[in-house]
Amino acid sequence: MDFKRWSLQAVLETRADKVVPPSGYTARLTLFTSAAMAFLAVFALALSLATGRLADHWSSELSRTATVRISAPAGQLAAQTKAALEVLQTTPGVKSARVLDEADERALLEPWFGKDLPLDALPIPKLIEVIEDDAGIDANGLRLRLQGEAPGAIFDDHTRWRQPLVHAADRLRLLGIAAIVLITATTGAMITLAASSALAANSRVIRVLRLVGARDVYVVRAFVRQFTLRAFVGALVGMAVGGLSMATLPSAGDTSGFLSGMGLQGTDWLWLLLIPPLAALVAFVATRIVAFRTLKELT
Repeated sequence: MDFKRWSLQAVLETRADKVVPPSGYTARLTLFTSAAMAFLAVFALALSLATGRLADHWSSELSRTATVRISAPAGQLAAQTKAALEVLQTTPGVKSARVLDEADERALLEPWFGKDLPLDALPIPKLIEVIEDDAGIDANGLRLRLQGEAPGAIFDDHTRWRQPLVHAADRLRLLGIAAIVLITATTGAMITLAASSALAANSRVIRVLRLVGARDVYVVRAFVRQFTLRAFVGALVGMAVGGLSMATLPSAGDTSGFLSGMGLQGTDWLWLLLIPPLAALVAFVATRIVAFRTLKELT
C-alpha cells in the first residue's frame, strides 16, 4: 500500500512539473530579467570594489606624504630652501625630505600646461617632498619651526583635499552596494510577477491536479524548481556577458590619474561567481512565497 501511495505521489509530482509553461512570455521574462540584472550587477560590483580599493589606496598613500612649498624672492629662495631642509631633517616623524628638481616639477605641470612650459620664466615655488614615518609628524609644531627659520615655507599635509577624495570614494562604494541591493529587489519583483502570472494562467490545471490527489507542495516544488533554474541560467549568461565586457575595457595604465585602479582586479573576479547563485536564491524565495499565496487563494 505504501509503495502504491509513493508511486501515485511520484506520478503526480511529474505531472505537476508540466504545469509550469516550458516556454512563453513568463519563461522569457524570467530569463531576460535575470540576465539583465546580472549584467548590471557585474558593473555595480565592479564599481563598489574599485572605489573601495581606490579609497584605501588614497588613504594609505597620501596619509604618509606631505609637501613644503617655499615662495620667496629669487635671492632668498635657495637659502630658505636649505633652511627648510635642515628643519625637516631634525623633525621627529620625518622619514625623508627631498627637493624636487626641474624634471620633477616639469612632470607635475605637463598634464596641465603641456611639454613646452618655460619653467625659467615662471615664478614657480620650490617644492620639498616629505615622507612621514609610522609615528607621524606634529604638523603644528613643524609649521611654527618653519615660520621662524624659513618664513616663505608652507607645510601642507594634503588633509584639505585628501579627505574629500576619500569621502567621495566611500560614497561611490556605498552607491555600488545600494545598486546591488536594488538590482536584487528588482529581480525578485519581476520573478514574482512572472510566477504569479504563470500560476494564474494554469489555475484550472492546478484544480484538476488537486482533484486527483496532488498536494500543493508538489505544485509549489515544480514552480520553484523551474523558475529557480531559469533565473540561474539567465544570471549565468548575464554574468558571462558582463564579465567579458569588463575584460575588454581598456586598461587604465599608470598615467590615468583618477581612473587608475578602476575595474576588477585579481581575486575580484571571483565575486562574479556569486551572482548566479544569488539570483537563484532570490528566485527560489520569491517563487515559493507567491506560489503558496496563490494556491491558498485558489482554495
